[in-house]
Amino acid sequence: MARLRFETARDLFEAFPGAKETLMLEPSDCGSLAFLESLTESAAEKAVGFCAYLLPRREAVWWACQSVKSLDPPGSKEEQRALAAAEQWVKEPEEELRLAALKIGQAANHEHAATWAALAAGWAGGTMPFEDKPVAVPPDQTAKAVRAAILIAGARCDPKNRTDLLKQCVRQGARLAAGNAKE
Repeated sequence: MARLRFETARDLFEAFPGAKETLMLEPSDCGSLAFLESLTESAAEKAVGFCAYLLPRREAVWWACQSVKSLDPPGSKEEQRALAAAEQWVKEPEEELRLAALKIGQAANHEHAATWAALAAGWAGGTMPFEDKPVAVPPDQTAKAVRAAILIAGARCDPKNRTDLLKQCVRQGARLAAGNAKE
């Protein structure tokens, strides 16, 4: 079994100080998986965000892709292309595939969940091109994009089922974080 990335919720918030404000959560010494489980029951949308930060980048992008497919399957060719680029990077985390996903995500409609999955993959590296020179990617960019992808997809679900569907996605993310998910 893989080692959990952050043992406690506080460890996560110390690694990503901006997550506290983004998610509007207080640090806790509670174990990160127990914290996530509690959030899942009380605030599914916040649990999505916490899980996005909890997972390593590659697993987070995979989780976003799977969640988008289950919540709001891509309909247009543009959405399918964006999701395929993110999934390709997860399967082969090579620099050229990451940059291809970034390019697709930057050019696609930012109202689509699949676009944010592509951006999550694109932002999973150390740098990105900007005005013909590389700039550092902030370490929380992938988590922010994963959160956006899943919440956008969730917003397109039937409101009667939305919370339950988001909870299912978070539970899948928790299994990934614990190192015992099956693809």
